[in-house]
Amino acid sequence: MKFKALFLLAVTALTGSALAAEKIRVSSFSTVLTEIAQQVGGERVTITAHVKPGVDPHEFEPKPADLKTVGSAQLILVSAKHLEGYVGKLKEATGTKGAVVEVGDRFSSLKMKADDGHDHGHKHAHKEGELVEDPHWWHSIANMQKAVKVVRDELAKISPADQKAFADNASAYVSKLDTLQKWVKAEVAKLPRDQRKLVTSHDAFQYFAKENAFTIYAIEGISSADQPSSKKVAEIISIIKSQGVKAIFPESIQNPKVLKEITRETGAKLGSELFADGLGEGAASTYEGMYKSNVTAIVTALK
Repeated sequence: MKFKALFLLAVTALTGSALAAEKIRVSSFSTVLTEIAQQVGGERVTITAHVKPGVDPHEFEPKPADLKTVGSAQLILVSAKHLEGYVGKLKEATGTKGAVVEVGDRFSSLKMKADDGHDHGHKHAHKEGELVEDPHWWHSIANMQKAVKVVRDELAKISPADQKAFADNASAYVSKLDTLQKWVKAEVAKLPRDQRKLVTSHDAFQYFAKENAFTIYAIEGISSADQPSSKKVAEIISIIKSQGVKAIFPESIQNPKVLKEITRETGAKLGSELFADGLGEGAASTYEGMYKSNVTAIVTALK
């Protein structure tokens, strides 16, 4: 009987170790959220990054292989604020097996007026003047810190035993973001406020503008899929000329053809490309690297 009891104890211990060693399966549909999950989850998570760096999230659609992976995931992370028009498909794919967490919906949004009735990447058209949510929340470092806490809490729900590890990892990452915020403030301070005018391809930097006292003039709408009208382009040209804007900025995933035409009309220079819809590659493959790349490009061109 003693031997049998010891055997059962050993089996129980081995089973418990195996369960503890099993990593939490995460599906991420945002390059930014992939980084957050990696930073907070550490060695306790295995992450499938469905949206890769350089892929336009406004245009992305999950393939059957993506949905199959989601079906076995325990945590599914999406940016939300209407950026992904396929959230229903993800919920259907996972059933009740995994939690689809719409991270951006956990904190407040900036509201913007739609310019026209074009499709803005949200699977429905907006009427002119209609207030719509800006989905590019990650350009606010304060929002990033809120997102870190959302992911921390969701991981802890799945594995309560790892709650302290997740909390420690999240705290370390939030502290790193605090350091980044201080750097950004110091760099932006090099620009007088009357020079903080940012002309970009599509309207993705309003959260950045709010935190750093910029005015945004976007050629396209909220989605990179929007096409500017000739009237809109003429308005931008007039603003650049009247306000003496020094530079306009292309984006890493777009053709800057229209911007080049505007530079010819205005004499403004074409600045370095910005990362508007998520992380890039190389130096911009991390959130810190992406943010520093954007700020350096903006300050250098406008100073």
